[in-house]
Amino acid sequence: MILIAVDVRRSSLLRLRLLFALLLLACWPGLAAATCEKTLRWDDDPPFSMQTVDGAVVGIDVEINRAALARLGCQIKLRKLPWARALKELELGRLDILPGAFRRPEREVYAHFSGPVLPPSRNILFMHAPALQRWPITQLLELQHSEFRLGAQINVVYGADYAQLMDDPAFAARVVQVANRNNLWRMVGKGRIDGVIADENTGAYEIQQLGLSERIKPTAVVVSSDAAEIAFSKRSIEPDFVQAYADALRELVADGRYERIVQRYIQP
Repeated sequence: MILIAVDVRRSSLLRLRLLFALLLLACWPGLAAATCEKTLRWDDDPPFSMQTVDGAVVGIDVEINRAALARLGCQIKLRKLPWARALKELELGRLDILPGAFRRPEREVYAHFSGPVLPPSRNILFMHAPALQRWPITQLLELQHSEFRLGAQINVVYGADYAQLMDDPAFAARVVQVANRNNLWRMVGKGRIDGVIADENTGAYEIQQLGLSERIKPTAVVVSSDAAEIAFSKRSIEPDFVQAYADALRELVADGRYERIVQRYIQP
């Protein structure tokens, strides 16, 4: 009788272990996904990242990076941070991923970089429609000896051609500099200035939001085209993950999803 009782207990224990193992296997995909959660920086910078009236965080950067993480079986956790603070959090390992970062020697000490995977962010010249007809230029430097009135943001670097023009006192005197770019768009819309330099996607989005798409047009004048990358904290992200992430981004560009996301935010 004792042997029978022992066998029954052993059999019950084996069944419990087997049941536990089966339950663990059934839950494993969910457990794996839960363990892969990466923090991503965002801030109020439409159309790249922004918050809707219902509290959702959306934008080009948010959607692109969420899609890349999903392809790697990971979830995204968003952190709202100003730029300087985001760099510090990346250095400390409390932020995993920072989109739109330019590679600098001091940043490479604490960050991996994706390489220039996504199309470069271009600063282009936007013009008032009549000005576009008056000055059909292909380079910013062609405006040096014209009467063109340019609008620019204070303390913003727009590239070598802009810097060269600003060294000309006569041209610099015609440049209107303000802190808020929306004020510049309104000035162009009223014809008080002729054009503004801005990121091509940001400019298209802001013009659309202000209802000025018919009055202000993008031009083919590329002022600068530096390629931003995605930075990853060396404290929390391994190089193999960075490579896999870059490959996922390339797939998004190759299959057209990147462009579809961009167009959804900049088209009327």
